[in-house]
Amino acid sequence: MSTVATTPEAPPMRYPKLAQPWIALLLAVLAELGIALFVLSVVSVPLIAVWVGIPLLLVVVPAARWFANCHRTLLAGFLGERIPRPYKKPPMPGMLMRIRTILTDPQTWRDIVWLLVNAVLGFTLCLLSAVLFLATLFYLVYPLLVGVTPEGVFTEPFGGLVTVNFWTSFLVMPVALLAFMIWNAAGERLLKANAFVARSLLGPTESAKLAMRVRELAESRAETVDTQAAELRRIERDLHDGAQARLAALSMNLGMAEEMVARDPAQAAALLTEARESASTALSELRDLVRGIHPPVLADRGLEGAVKALALTCPFKVDVTFDVPGRPPAPVESAAYFAIAECLANAVKYSAATNAWVQITHEDEKLHMIVGDDGVGGATVKPGGGLYGIERRLAAFDGTLTVVSPSAGPTTVIMELPCESSSLKTTPSSGKA
Repeated sequence: MSTVATTPEAPPMRYPKLAQPWIALLLAVLAELGIALFVLSVVSVPLIAVWVGIPLLLVVVPAARWFANCHRTLLAGFLGERIPRPYKKPPMPGMLMRIRTILTDPQTWRDIVWLLVNAVLGFTLCLLSAVLFLATLFYLVYPLLVGVTPEGVFTEPFGGLVTVNFWTSFLVMPVALLAFMIWNAAGERLLKANAFVARSLLGPTESAKLAMRVRELAESRAETVDTQAAELRRIERDLHDGAQARLAALSMNLGMAEEMVARDPAQAAALLTEARESASTALSELRDLVRGIHPPVLADRGLEGAVKALALTCPFKVDVTFDVPGRPPAPVESAAYFAIAECLANAVKYSAATNAWVQITHEDEKLHMIVGDDGVGGATVKPGGGLYGIERRLAAFDGTLTVVSPSAGPTTVIMELPCESSSLKTTPSSGKA
């Protein structure tokens, strides 16, 4: 798959059951290595007074953050969801500002606390989970170990409580079953408990979540304003270069015809004919411009009728499936329509498709839209592109865009727009495409 662009990121893949003990063992080792970062972090803070702590802090804190980010990635496989990285960004460039941001960022200190907690609690939980599995393997092959090793090496399976020989060592094998049952029941729970503890310290707090949300909304609002400004400039340019120019020519032709009607009626008639054609062209351009702002078919027939009408204009077959109980609010409906229109336009221009499909449903308080084609694929989300414009348009409504487009095709664009059931008008759309 050459191109996969996702917004938001896909949830992490769960670890296979048999891989978990080895990951637990790795986490236990890393937990103890984290002690060094904890000590260096704690020591570097008081050393700031003698300036030695500043370079030390600039090395230790990024290392601690990298270490914490690695654990965020590893532990996400047990949680089934990603752990955000809620670090503050320096408001201005500069070394002092960077240090100040690091020292005043609450997440910096929560990371340091986590290093200590992980070295004690995380190490214990991970090691216990790994030991249960390793004990299963150990007691499963215990008779073999007793048979192939010198006498006295593995003849005391429980730390000297009992002594066995090769034949009596088979009596120890049921311990493997007991260890396996305990590991099967509790091994993953222990690792999840460690992941939950880590998330409570490495994940964002409620205030951090609110700050991140405010930042996302501010960025989305700025992009929406920019998009609207660009759209206004486009409309202004279309009016200036199209309809306005033709109306000016029309006015000139009418003036010339008025002057020539008495002395050259034939030339005046020709000018009037030209003026009539200019008026028709100007009306056509104005009609297209109005349709680009808000298609009349969308207002009259709703999203279903508008998309079906759109599908009829494509040079290939487009199957439309619509299962939405009512009509979404006008802004949502308009955003959905133009997003689907852009996807189909991209398919016509670049995909060399012979078939396409549009599926629109409403589930979980969201409007789900899937646009696919059997073309050559290779679609990407890049700034300035059509898919990027769709992404920004949907982001203004907290919507998301996911593109799956391998180089050999097909292309599938999955879009979601929040739309509560209470927002849907109960009157169904009418009319036919």
